This record gives sequence, structure tokens and C-alpha cells, in this order.
Amino acid sequence: MASDMNDYFNKKKSEGGGQKKSSGGSGGPSGPQMPNMPDFGSKSGLVYFLIAFVVMLVIAKPFTIIEEGQRGILSTNGKYQDQALLPGLHFIVPIIQKVYTVDTKVRIINYASRIELSSNTSGIVSKPAITVLDKRSLPVTIELTVQYRLNSEFAAQTISNWGFSWEDKIINPVVRDVVRNVIGKYDAEALTQMRNALGKEIETGIRQNVTSLKNTPAVLQSVQLRDIVLPTKVKEQIEAVQIAKQAVQKAEQDVQRVKQEALKRAAEAEGVAQQARIEAKGKADAVTIQADAKAKANLLISKSLTTKLLQLEQIKVQGKFNDALRVNRDAKIFLTPGGSTPNIWVDTKNARQRTTAK
Repeated sequence: MASDMNDYFNKKKSEGGGQKKSSGGSGGPSGPQMPNMPDFGSKSGLVYFLIAFVVMLVIAKPFTIIEEGQRGILSTNGKYQDQALLPGLHFIVPIIQKVYTVDTKVRIINYASRIELSSNTSGIVSKPAITVLDKRSLPVTIELTVQYRLNSEFAAQTISNWGFSWEDKIINPVVRDVVRNVIGKYDAEALTQMRNALGKEIETGIRQNVTSLKNTPAVLQSVQLRDIVLPTKVKEQIEAVQIAKQAVQKAEQDVQRVKQEALKRAAEAEGVAQQARIEAKGKADAVTIQADAKAKANLLISKSLTTKLLQLEQIKVQGKFNDALRVNRDAKIFLTPGGSTPNIWVDTKNARQRTTAK
């Protein structure tokens, strides 16, 4: 093949040289000239063959590059290879083999009532919120965020079994089915009060359903229960119940406050009464102490009054009476019975005192 190509280019070269010579000899104007091919001598055929081979490689592209976070699914004559291609450079046979790249990074599905701005971001998909029926067949709307990724270990088997739209065939149906089964067990009024328990139950159900599939096609990262949208009538009933509960709580608080105030007033009254009792007892004790002291004093005095002391006091009174008689002849003296106490005298200097004394 190389010798044939070499002969072909030598023939073209000789023909071009002859035409150039005849044109120059006639002295006429020269026509358009063909570009001369570079002359590589005896190796020209080999060089041209290599150039053609390189061009063919560029056009056929017998290699592929798998980036990090991706896996390559190798197809040979339409049959997928069991083992996915890891990140890096891989050579393939053009036309016979093809490589399909799949993403193994974390992906997100937002089940929401309204489309979010982040829905256009790569790896984030927005879907309508899930509307299901509760235990009494009332419609309830559930908003979720599901994070998952393709199981890179079985990526080839997953694509072979489920195709490239495996997410719509696995994740979305499982999520909707689990939510329907979980919410259908409860009344709508109870859903908002058991939000955390519902989130855990839904996540557990989705995880069990996905992992139970053959070769575990997907790895569930998390399930977040974002919102529970109840029917308008149910909302109104719940609000009415909450208002009634708040009223009852307020009444109970008022009763407790009144009780506390009553206890406070009773404590204050008890304190006042206790203070009055203490003061009265103090006064009674003071009177008792005073009476005891007086009695003890009288007892001491009575013990100190002897017959001779009384006679001495009588003599003193008699002496004062005698002194009074010297000044006033109308002075009178009263004698106590038995003579146990000193005599008492009255100095009556005027008629009124004398009358009173009589």
C-alpha cells in the first residue's frame, strides 16, 4: 500500500513538472497552479499514512474520559458491560463500543406546591406536592425533600434493568406510595401534632422499599418532611380547638392567680392575727408580771410590818396630829379597827372640810 501511494505521488509530481515546463516554454500566461505537496522522499507514503491514521483517530475518538462523580456504562454492540467504568481515561473500539456517562452525585427531588428558583440547578428536580387521603378520606398535601444518589457499585446493572430514567421508575413511585400508606393511617387533625414521628416513618418506609430492590439501585441520603397542608375546614377546626384550649388555660391561670392571692391574703391575715396574739400575750404577761411583782412587794411589806413597827407609825401619826391641834383645834383623827394600821388624821381648817369629815 505504501509503494502504491509513493508511485501515485511521484506520477503527479512528474505530470506537474511537465506542465510547468511546457507553459514556461510557450511564454503564455500561466494558469492556476496546484499547491505542491511536500516531498518526503522515499518515506512520503509512510508519512501520509500516519497523517491519515491520526486524522481517523481524531474523527473516530477511540477513547473517553470519565470525570469524578460519574460512572461510564460501556456498551459493546448494544450489550452493557456488568462493571461500570471508573473515573479516568478509557480506550474503546470505535463504532463497535460506546460509553454512556451517568451521574453518581447526590440528587434532590423537591415535592412542593410551588416551583422554587433552585429547580433549574443541576441535580435538583421539582415535582408537585403529594396529595393523599387521610383516615377519613380528607385530602392532605405533603411537601417533601428527598436526597439520594445512584449506587455506583451497581450502576451498570441499574441502567441495564431500569434504563436511564431509573429515577422516575424507582424514587418517585416509592415516595408517593409510602406517603400514601403512612398518611392514610391517621386523622388530618393529628398530623401536625406528630410531625416528627411522621417524618421518621416516611423516611424509614422509603429507605426499606429502595434497599429491598435487587442490587440496591439507589442510596437514600435523607427525607425531610417540609410541610403538611391541611384542608381549610380542618384548619378552622384545629384553630377553634386551639382557641378553646387557650381560653381554658387562661381560665386555669386566673383560678391559680386568685388562689395565690387568697393564700397571700390569708397569710397576711394570719400574720396580723399572730401579731395581735403576740401583742396581747405580751400585755397580759406584762400585767401578770406587774401583778406578781406588786404581790411580791405587798408580801414583803406585810412580812416587814411588825407590831412594834405599827406602834411606831401610830406614834408618828399621833405626833403629827398633836402638832395639827396646836394650829387647828378642829382637826380630827380616825382610828382604824384593831389598831393594825396607823391612825389617820384630818386637818379640817374650814367649815366644808369639817362637814365632810363628820
